[in-house]
Amino acid sequence: MPSWAWVSGLTVGATAAVLVLAAQANHGTHPTASATRPHATASASPHASTTHAPKKKASAAAVPASSGSGRRVVYSLAQKRVWLVDGDDVASRTFTVWPGTVSPDPGSYTVSVRRDSTTGSDGVKIEHIVYFAAKSGLNIAFSNAVDGSEPSPASGTQTGGIRMHTADGAALWTFGSTGTKVTVVK
Repeated sequence: MPSWAWVSGLTVGATAAVLVLAAQANHGTHPTASATRPHATASASPHASTTHAPKKKASAAAVPASSGSGRRVVYSLAQKRVWLVDGDDVASRTFTVWPGTVSPDPGSYTVSVRRDSTTGSDGVKIEHIVYFAAKSGLNIAFSNAVDGSEPSPASGTQTGGIRMHTADGAALWTFGSTGTKVTVVK
């Protein structure tokens, strides 16, 4: 048998094994983040004032009700915001993003491919690339610029990259393994 046949067979077998392991990992336990609340402290100031309860955070931090349930990444087109939602439907992290010029349609997707780094269609070196959709011949993926820069407005170029700050890109990379559900809402 020719060597290319062996290599092709081994590649197909390895890819199948990775997909099976990713599917099994998605059904296992996943780490969750917990938040701690600061404790109130007393003041010895002679001009003590009454303390007011902290104001509630803006509704932008709330996971959209129409985003389904279970462990998932939620992306709001209107809010330009992403939530990393654990299995208990609690957001462990939320952050704003810079969308590309081509946006995915609202719906349910799964992380299909991940790449450590490459050069984006805008010529910027990017990392933590998490692909989940395609539209108008473009792959749609979350990523961050290696140098931490914010994207410049596209000059007539169609881009499908949804960029974020470096720390947010690292968090999404850790959370969004292959097979992770991605829900896009308006």
